[in-house]
Amino acid sequence: MTLDTVKNAEQTPDTSLPWAELGLKPDEYERITAILGRRPTGAELAMYSVMWSEHCSYKSSKVHLRQFGEKAPESTAMLVGIGENAGVVDVGQGYAVTFKVESHNHPSYIEPYQGAATGVGGIVRDILAMGARPVAVMDPLRFGDPHEADTKRVAHGVVAGIGGYGNCLGLPNIGGEVVFDACYQGNPLVNALCVGVMKHEDIHLAKASGPGNKVILYGARTGGDGIGGVSVLASETFESTGPTKRPAVQVGDPFQEKLLIECTLEIFREKLVVGIQDLGGAGLSCATSELASAGTGGMRIELDTVPLRDATLSPEEILMSESQERMCAVVEPHNVDRFLEICEKWDVIATVIGEVTDGDRLEIYWHGEQIVDVPPRTVAHEGPVYERPYARPEWQDALQGDDAGKLPRPATGAELRDALLRLVGSPNQASKSWITDQYDRYVLGNTVLAQPEDSGMVRIDEETNLGVAVATDGNGRYAKLDPYAGAQLALAEAYRNVAATGARPLAVSDCLNFGSPEDPAVMWQFAEATRGLADACQVLGTPVTGGNVSLYNQTGQTAIHPTPVVAVLGVIDDVTRRTPMAFAEEGQLIYLLGETREEFGGSAWSQVDHGHLGGLPPKVDLEQEKLLAEILISGSRDGMIDAAHDLSDGGLAQALVESCLKGGKGARVVVPEGQDAFVTLFSESAGRAIVSVPRSEELRFTDMCRARGLAATRIGVVDGEVLDVQGQFSVPLAELRQAHEAAIPALLG
Repeated sequence: MTLDTVKNAEQTPDTSLPWAELGLKPDEYERITAILGRRPTGAELAMYSVMWSEHCSYKSSKVHLRQFGEKAPESTAMLVGIGENAGVVDVGQGYAVTFKVESHNHPSYIEPYQGAATGVGGIVRDILAMGARPVAVMDPLRFGDPHEADTKRVAHGVVAGIGGYGNCLGLPNIGGEVVFDACYQGNPLVNALCVGVMKHEDIHLAKASGPGNKVILYGARTGGDGIGGVSVLASETFESTGPTKRPAVQVGDPFQEKLLIECTLEIFREKLVVGIQDLGGAGLSCATSELASAGTGGMRIELDTVPLRDATLSPEEILMSESQERMCAVVEPHNVDRFLEICEKWDVIATVIGEVTDGDRLEIYWHGEQIVDVPPRTVAHEGPVYERPYARPEWQDALQGDDAGKLPRPATGAELRDALLRLVGSPNQASKSWITDQYDRYVLGNTVLAQPEDSGMVRIDEETNLGVAVATDGNGRYAKLDPYAGAQLALAEAYRNVAATGARPLAVSDCLNFGSPEDPAVMWQFAEATRGLADACQVLGTPVTGGNVSLYNQTGQTAIHPTPVVAVLGVIDDVTRRTPMAFAEEGQLIYLLGETREEFGGSAWSQVDHGHLGGLPPKVDLEQEKLLAEILISGSRDGMIDAAHDLSDGGLAQALVESCLKGGKGARVVVPEGQDAFVTLFSESAGRAIVSVPRSEELRFTDMCRARGLAATRIGVVDGEVLDVQGQFSVPLAELRQAHEAAIPALLG
């Protein structure tokens, strides 16, 4: 086969190219020819196809994502926002923290172990590329029906991949979620988050500036794995015929990544780079075009110098490969020798593959022949932008009208007791320790809180005890009922979870998981969720620093529930004053904070006892969430509360069980006078938490709540080895523990 050079492309305008097979639409291919003034070469077509894919270009979501910038609240903490590898916030004492959550959904269905493992590896490199040392990871997961055999295949592989890669890297996995629902049967959601720490002066950006500066590719050799990973897998709908397309899934090597991390951090310490980019989705196509686009605009690459694992790879395959554990750096000529020395010390392959030019083109050569000559911005940042049609689905009214209030309820104490045991033993409310015990949560020695706490927390300064807390949340059932409110409830819960541990929420990253954007109903869900999240961030004062959109999450014509996953990061001045969730001291008083209403739409109870989804989700009161957070943070800082736990899925009943079991202490609880026991226990009203208060602090705590206008109801006392709802039922902790901890091993073990 003759090499398709730029000169040949100019001379053979009628040559047909496989643009449709690479995921491009007719008008997109026409636009490429208009940009170039000729047909593209095969290598150029490969680059445009992966960089203009949904996963890389956000072409269906850009018009809605702009709200995160337009509505962004003023924030003195924001140092780097949307557009870079990850957002960066100031947490004080000269420290900056970078964090981001991304998806690796489709690869994790095809090849669960490698899909999940490389999801962890990719997000870690995003954090590393900002100049930070990665310090923790988290994984929000969604699987299908737990009783289906294929769910076990996917869940086992994903959990093993996350644990295998993260544990080998030596990074603690401090939180996340595990949710089961039939809507994710053919399309699990594997989202990965990483947190990194650096000093302000160590922030690095992805740009190639300075003509004459060298472009160095370092890390693993380039292979045939992951070719077309973003365009083939993450930018189209799965068919219902089962796992296929395995070659498009990347293969990870955590030991190589560990070397890459330490090598890169030493390079940063010696200030040897002027720009850096990790190689993730779209591989070299992304790294070269984005670096050139964000810099002076010119770059020349000698593609045949790229170290390969497979010598038979074509130029197009090298450009599209998503082989893992690779980085691309821009280095001044006088620093190149030292850069290469450090790489050799860490046994990391490093090769000068090109240089920055004073032109405005990205030029790529193969054995002396020019195969790419493009304006880099048109590849990296000026792809298609679609205003997809969207419309509220016809079935939405009927869904919301199918109110959960009509469902038969437990009425007697015995029935309430049975409902509680069914709830805490259901797949979504049961203990996930069978999963999280496969992750190392305490490696590095700075983990302060980890699963099943409300948020993960790590110490970032061993002298001052400065720390950060992170929580991820998202309820696809709520979002299916009302995408606008569902996104706000996800943010509110993550915000509340961070505050419950005593940390002050600062910023947001999100992973927006939806079905096909070509379906107007799905696009309406996306538009509403994005609008809801942007509006809520504005009120709460938590800017979106970055994140990810994952579309085409559906099997055939069946889309997943709209699932906006929201991560909130907060700062705590002294991690020794953190608030855990466990009831630990007998005699402490239990207070319920916030108002309880009759709200059961999308609730855990309606799912567990009736398999029902309908009605409206709980109402969102963002000002109430801010007030609750202030109380929780102040109470933690001033020593007024010893335990706190937010109320969300499963309501008060679930929260009491979790706090009792975590601390090994029972509780005597009363239903407040005039309230219905079922509503009190199982309602999922937002803006609520339970706290345990030392008797010596009760007056000070209640005075604070009263002065600030937050409802605080004393509902019980920490006591004994039984959860006793007085006048209704009691359950020994041993029986609760059996129900809570046996479910997941029975399903997946």
